[in-house]
Amino acid sequence: MAAFRQRKAQRLARADASRKGGLDERAAPVVQLLNGRARFCTTSSCSGRLVLAQGSAADTNSCEIQKKNCTWLMVTHETCTKDDVMTALEKATGDVVLKFEPFVLHVLCQELQDAQLLHSVAIDSGFRNSGITVGRGGKIMMAVRSTHCLEVPLTHKGKLMVSEEYIEFLIHVANRKMEENTRRIDRFYKCLELALKTAMSANNSPSEETENRSVYIRRRKRKTIQEQGVHTSLKDHNEEVEPEDDTESNLAIFAEIMI
Repeated sequence: MAAFRQRKAQRLARADASRKGGLDERAAPVVQLLNGRARFCTTSSCSGRLVLAQGSAADTNSCEIQKKNCTWLMVTHETCTKDDVMTALEKATGDVVLKFEPFVLHVLCQELQDAQLLHSVAIDSGFRNSGITVGRGGKIMMAVRSTHCLEVPLTHKGKLMVSEEYIEFLIHVANRKMEENTRRIDRFYKCLELALKTAMSANNSPSEETENRSVYIRRRKRKTIQEQGVHTSLKDHNEEVEPEDDTESNLAIFAEIMI
C-alpha cells in the first residue's frame, strides 16, 4: 500500500511529456475520477484524434522509425471537414496517412482485482481491445483500448494518390468514428463511477455485517444469563413453579433479532 502511494505520488508529480503538454478536455473527467481514488493512477491518455501524419518514403518499412520521424500536418480531437484536410495536404512533401485513433487510457492499479474491475467496465463500455499486464516487479497496468481505428495512405512523395471525392468519403467515416468514440467515453465514465461506488459499498458491508452480528450475539448472551438467573431464583423459593414456556422464550429472542 505504501509503495503504491509513493509510486503514484512520483508519477503524478512528473511533467506532462505529451506533444500537447496537458490533458485532453474530453479525457479529463475520467482521469480525475481515477486519480481521486487511492488504488488507481493514470499514466497516459488520449481522448481520440484525427491526424494527418507525414513520414518520408524511406521510412515506410519501419513503423518505429516512422513514428520517430513523422510530422503532424493536422491533428484535432474533434470532427473535421474536407477543407481542413485539403489545406493540410498542401504542405505534404512525403508519404501522408490519414488516421483516426480512438480513446486510450493506461492506469496503474494497486491490486489485480482493481485492474479487473476497470477491465470489466471498459469491455462493457465498448472498449473491447482492453487488457491487463503484470510486470516482473508486480506492477499492474490496465489499458483501455478500442478497435475502431482508421488508417489510410493519401500521398506518396508529396503526390496525392486518391481523389478528393474519396477524401470526402474518408472524412465522413472518420467523423462517425469520432462521434462513436465520444459516446463510448461518456458511457465508460458513467459505468466507472457506478462501479467504484458499488465496490466501495461492497467493501464496507462485511464489516458492518460482522459488527451487527457481534451486537446480536452479545444481546443473546445477556438475555440467556438473565433468564438463567430468574429460573434459579424461582427454583430456590418455590420448587413447584413451572418453567417458562419455550415458545415465549423463542419469541423474545426473535424480537431481539428484529431489533
